[in-house]
Amino acid sequence: MSTYKLTKLRFKDGVWQGSLQGEGKDCPPPQISVTVLDIAVDGVNVIETDETNQWLVDVPVPDFAVGDGVFTFLLHDTGTSQVLGSFTLMGGDVLADDIRVEMALLREELDMLKRAFRRHCVETM
Repeated sequence: MSTYKLTKLRFKDGVWQGSLQGEGKDCPPPQISVTVLDIAVDGVNVIETDETNQWLVDVPVPDFAVGDGVFTFLLHDTGTSQVLGSFTLMGGDVLADDIRVEMALLREELDMLKRAFRRHCVETM
């Protein structure tokens, strides 16, 4: 039985992309399925790379998973039913009390204050 290691590469333009590395000699190409809320995601691509036992995995995020709430995507090897990895999208009111959102707001306010202070310094000289 082959095992795989999934590593996130990027998430851009609505497509999550990862690198799947097969461990062991001559791993067969993986059969990947992706689900979110127990719904299969269409359009998942597994592309062989120039490296031995390595593939790129592209997962397009469906429209219904972009909105308020928490959406966890599970990537499975259908041959072994092994969960290879996951990623989560969060949006809307669910983030209202999230510390990362609070930090981002504080950074934006600090940047605004720095600009106002610099403008004030220039005007009073």
